[in-house]
Amino acid sequence: MARVYATGPDWRVEGAIYRVVGVQPDDHQRWTKYLSSLLAFSAVSLLFLYALLLLQVNLPEPWGHKGMTPALAFNTAISFTTNTSWQNYPGESTLGHVGLAAGLGVQAFASCAVGMCVAVALIRGLAQYQNEELGNFWVDLVRSVVRVLLPLSIVVTVILIALGVVNNFNSAQEITTLSGGSQTILGGPVGAWESIKLMSGDGGGAFNVNSAHPFENPTPLSNVVEIVAMLIIPVAFLRTFGVMIGEKKQGWALFAAAATLFVVGVAAIVAATSVAHGTVVHAVGAPIEGTETRS
Repeated sequence: MARVYATGPDWRVEGAIYRVVGVQPDDHQRWTKYLSSLLAFSAVSLLFLYALLLLQVNLPEPWGHKGMTPALAFNTAISFTTNTSWQNYPGESTLGHVGLAAGLGVQAFASCAVGMCVAVALIRGLAQYQNEELGNFWVDLVRSVVRVLLPLSIVVTVILIALGVVNNFNSAQEITTLSGGSQTILGGPVGAWESIKLMSGDGGGAFNVNSAHPFENPTPLSNVVEIVAMLIIPVAFLRTFGVMIGEKKQGWALFAAAATLFVVGVAAIVAATSVAHGTVVHAVGAPIEGTETRS
């Protein structure tokens, strides 16, 4: 990641993107221009997602559902553009495949890349505090997506699909079970969405219970893969910081601090769930409310 954000030749696909967008990759920006570029991109992203969520209701199912009101679409667009991840709707009955893939999926890449740009700008500011130039927002944005997020998401998606995560463009199907009952089997581009959702921290699952749904997280091994996907970029940034400022020990110091907080937090949670008393409390599973318990 440190090499990604270092000055170097652009890839051909990156150069093509710069020409389409109309930006100059060699333009070194002060913090004011870097910030204004970031805010302008986020504003356009918000409007694009809002319009798409409204237009998807005109599509036949499963490409779009008819449950996204203008107020809900606006709330969702702001949430996913700012990476707040507030999901105020049941995903499987509100958001169609187009809204999930072309809407939230694209914005998961964009919002994550914007956050990575902010982190890189902060690192550059700390490393060269007397230099007012923080790089180029558009270069950082494109490289974050093309060189980091896309390759990682492809690898994680292939692994998750191999482990049984649903990935198709089917609508809900009614099937007859072995016992003679009926069950609704949901479809969608879940595997492709799950990888970038986890790496971006954007949340908002294809289903209402996020990654606790068996179609999103079917096995203990897929659960491990998804936990790693959530940690890989933020943990890598700790080392990236040390490499970019020229002192790897600083990166290890940050990692040690983060690891200490993680261990203390886990210990506190385990202790809190262990001291809950009462037969009824344990019978209903209250101490582990919200915890994944499938085996």
